Amino acid sequence: MNMYDASVPVFAHFLRSLSAILKKAEMHCAARKIEPSVILAARLFPDMFAFTRQVQIASDAAKGAGARLAGVAVPSWPDEEKTFDELQTRIGKTLEFLAALKPEQFAGAEDRDIHLKAGGRELEFRGFAYLETWAKPNFFFHLTTAYAILRHNGIELGKPDFLAGGQ
Repeated sequence: MNMYDASVPVFAHFLRSLSAILKKAEMHCAARKIEPSVILAARLFPDMFAFTRQVQIASDAAKGAGARLAGVAVPSWPDEEKTFDELQTRIGKTLEFLAALKPEQFAGAEDRDIHLKAGGRELEFRGFAYLETWAKPNFFFHLTTAYAILRHNGIELGKPDFLAGGQ
């Protein structure tokens, strides 16, 4: 297992799942005549981020990890999405960015020094520790929270939707 295989295909697979989950949520809103903004603004608890922000952070986690491990600049996108379509576009851009990364860019990534700011803190990792103890857990936290918000709001989803990779 190399760092490319341990990261890019994993992020891409679950971003495709997130895209499929978003489609189900949008169809749910249409079928039940629910204003989409209600679901997009939903949160599990008042001090947690809303659904839209969960999707944005999952996207950021995936593209940030891919870029840092490949040794390229992390793309910066404004967090302006307000619709399901705009969130789908963001996921699509993230998938395109990940698809442009090549396995050879990840040579030595397990030992690459990774520096980032998060929550007002400066964090430092070696590549492998970054991927396994920060990047993947952060990505899955926000992906799972987005899923949980939708389930909590009645969207009919199950574990296969989460795991299927959009298939």
